[in-house]
This record gives sequence, structure tokens and C-alpha cells, in this order.
Amino acid sequence: MPPTRTLRGTSALRVVPAEVSDAQHCQPAGDAATIAEITAGLLAPHAATSPKYLYDSLGSRLFEAICELPEYYPTRTEAAIFARYGADIARHVGQGSTLVDLGAGNCAKAASLFPLLEPKHYVPIDISRDFLNEAVSRLRQRFPRIEMTPLALDLSKPFALPASVDARRRVFFYPGSSIGNFAPHEAIAFLRRIRENTSADGGLLIGVDLIKDAAVLDAAYDDAIGVTAAFNLNMLRHLNHLAGADFDVRQWRHVAFFNAEESRIEMHLEARTALTVRWCGGERHFERGERIHTEDSYKYTPASFTDVLAQAGFTTDTVWTDDAHWFAVIHARAAAA
Repeated sequence: MPPTRTLRGTSALRVVPAEVSDAQHCQPAGDAATIAEITAGLLAPHAATSPKYLYDSLGSRLFEAICELPEYYPTRTEAAIFARYGADIARHVGQGSTLVDLGAGNCAKAASLFPLLEPKHYVPIDISRDFLNEAVSRLRQRFPRIEMTPLALDLSKPFALPASVDARRRVFFYPGSSIGNFAPHEAIAFLRRIRENTSADGGLLIGVDLIKDAAVLDAAYDDAIGVTAAFNLNMLRHLNHLAGADFDVRQWRHVAFFNAEESRIEMHLEARTALTVRWCGGERHFERGERIHTEDSYKYTPASFTDVLAQAGFTTDTVWTDDAHWFAVIHARAAAA
């Protein structure tokens, strides 16, 4: 008898021969650690994946498109805050810093602040290496006097900046609502890692999405023309690439909603029919309606996020918001040890 694996879904317990899961020509692009992480998430009682797997090259471009949608208020609201309060933000943040852009994407948000902040060194960090390098290549042509060091890093894991990044005047820039992808305790842990890399004369400039009417939130994550759905579903193609999986995108649908009790938007992929997914080293049966939890986006009040910053070792300097109080940009400094 071959060894067996026990798979527990939300609906049933299945015992599957080990070799059934091992594709004959399995050639995953991901390393062993990546496949192990994906496997652990898919085999959890409630299947889940890290939101970082939303961001392959195509996923990054789809997110760019989401930011242009009328329903997706965070990008334009944050941009309006920077436009309105840019001079005051520059006064608090200072000029001539090493600007470390976390989750930089296409680098457009940081680039829009270059005339105000005049960074000496720009260090964009993103998980999608090819997309980041393309963006920095374009940016170097526009700003040849700014030193640029792109880094492809997974921000969900501990990291340290290389010695080539000056330890003085480090200002970490984390715009958008990306901090919301972390549960509050995870956000504190993540910000503590940032605090460890922040110089005493540096700081943090961060965007935070605020609690608002649920209908506004739901529309922002489930737009009328389906770009967010395509973004979420594209993650399945990315998992196919990384883990040698056989997800059929047509068998899944995008689900997003505001969970008021947890103060978060949840994104899921829901099976349209009963199906079995296989990947290198594993498989799982999904019943119709069973979901994979792909992303959370927690929402805060200015006071609740100020408390998160304090627990992470930062002192809040200034909070800027739009008139409707839909979004906040916060500048914080490293608290004295």
C-alpha cells in the first residue's frame, strides 16, 4: 500500500494516495519554500493564500488598472491629499533623504513626490522583480540625478537593507492601503521590522484607508467591469506557474465584501462547481461554493492606527486626511528607545 495524505476541506475529509498528487511532468517555477507555503495554505481547513501571489507581472498591471477605476477611491483620494498638503508633508519629512518605497509597483506615487522631497537616494522594493526593473528603467531617464537601487524582496518576511543603502536619513514610504493587507497584530510586527531599519533622523510616511460606508468599500473591491475580479482570478494562473498547479480559472469566481465585525474587506475565490485541484506535491477537492481566501484589507480610524504605530515603536507626527475622511496620510518618527 502506498503512503497516504489526509486532506481536510471545509466540507469533507478525503484520503488521497501520495503519488496521485505528483504530476508526471511537474516543473514548478517556485522554489521548495514557496511551494510549501502555497501547499500549507491550500490544505488549511479554510483554504487561503498570501496576497503577495496576486502580484506577478500581469497582476501588477491589473492593479494599475484598478487604480484608474471610478469605484477605487484610495488612489485618487490619496493623490488629492498629496496635492493639497504636499508642501506641508515635505516640511515634516524633509529633503535629501534615502527614500525607501515599500511595495513600489510602478513607482509612480513616489515619483510624484520627487520634486517636493528631492531624495538623494531612491530604493524601491517590490516582489515582482521584472515589473519593478522596468519601472525603474523608465524613472532613471526622468530623474538621472537621483541614485536608484531597486530591490526585489518579499515584505511579508524579515528583511534588511543592503550596505549600499545609506543608514542615515532613511524615510520609509508605504502609500496606498497596503498596510491593510496585514491583520493588526501582523501590521505591528511588520512596522516593528521597519522601525528596526529606520534611522533616528528618518521616519515613515504611510497611507491608511479609513472606515467608511460599506457600500463604498464593497464597490471598490468588486468593480462593475470586473477588473478586480480579473486581478483576483489571475492569482490562480500565478499559482499554476509557481506550484505546477492545474487551476482552471473558468471554474472560479471572484467574491469580495466588507466584514464589519473584523473591520476588513475580504476577497475570496469561490468554486463554481465541485472540482479537484492538483499541484506538485498535493491536491485538494473543493465542493461547489467552497472558497480560497486570497486577501484582506483592514480599515482603521486615525486613532486606532496611531495606536498601531505606537505599539510598533513610532511616534505619530502629523495626520493629513481628505475632507470626507475616507483616507489618511500619516507621518511618524522612530520613538526614542
